[in-house]
Order: sequence, then C-alpha cells, then structure tokens
Amino acid sequence: MKSYLSNDMVSLRAIEPEDIELLYSWENDPEIWEVSHTLVPYSKYILALYIKNSDKDIYESKQLRLMIDTPEGKTIGAIDLFDFDPYHSRVGIGLLIHNREDRSKGYASAALELLIVYCFNKLNIHQLFVNVETSNRISLQLFEKHGFHICGTKKEWLRTDSGWKDEVMLQLIEPAPDF
Repeated sequence: MKSYLSNDMVSLRAIEPEDIELLYSWENDPEIWEVSHTLVPYSKYILALYIKNSDKDIYESKQLRLMIDTPEGKTIGAIDLFDFDPYHSRVGIGLLIHNREDRSKGYASAALELLIVYCFNKLNIHQLFVNVETSNRISLQLFEKHGFHICGTKKEWLRTDSGWKDEVMLQLIEPAPDF
C-alpha cells in the first residue's frame, strides 16, 4: 500500500500532546524567530490549546501542521500548511528542520516531496506557495529543486535586526494530468 505521508527518509505525522515540550523549545528559540516572523514567546498553555484544536479539518482551521520524524522515530522538524484558500485551491507552506546537525541531510527535501504529493493528490490543491527571504539561499534552492518558481519580489518586506530585507514568493502549480 502506498503511503502519502512516509518515504525512506521521513514520516509526516499529526501533532501529539507529547510534542508540547519540543514545540515549546522550538517556538521560543529566538534564533528562528526572524524566519518564522515571531515577535513574542509562546506559553505552554497556548501551545496546549493549539495541540488540542489540531484535530480540526484543514477546511475549518485553514492550516495543518505535521511533525517530521526520521525512520528511527526522532522528531526533527515540522512542515506547515497555512492560509488555505479552498475557493482558489491554494495553500502556503512553512518548513522547519530545527537542529543544525539535522540540516543538509535531505530531510527537508524528503518532507517537502511528501507534502507536495499529499497536497496535489489527496487535498486536490491547485497551487502551493512559499515566502522566502532573498538571502536564504538554502531554502530557495530547496523549493526550486522541487519545481517552485519565483513569481514576485516584495521589496523591504521584512524588518530584521540587521535592517529591511526583501522576500520572494515562489509558487508551484499542479502539473496538468497526463492523458
């Protein structure tokens, strides 16, 4: 049986209550706040409410977070769908591999590949999009490797500690079916 949520490198799974400590450490890590556009810390209470409400359908909540696990069962990151627009059949993607030692090993690429197939084949999404700060070459290369194309630049879009930065939007439109 083909699984849309696992491959040789990673498995994508729903958030569990046991993930609260991990989410708490990730969401409150100032090192990733600039990428995630976070300005304030998250409390365990807020995260517990988020986990409790994560059972809602993507059509109701307009978002979905899946945890990224290695075959050994280590949770190394999360991949998110956000700003789901069912009328226009599009959704944004966010991706985090938290620890530096887990990066550049193919996990993000494997998770993104699974999510693309899941979105197009199970959720019937027509278009995926992602926003990436222009100096984040690794993320740009990752999404371009999977067929995303830059469709626009937002000048001085992000205020950072080092000044204003541009952000690009990339999109991937569902390929036409082969007949």
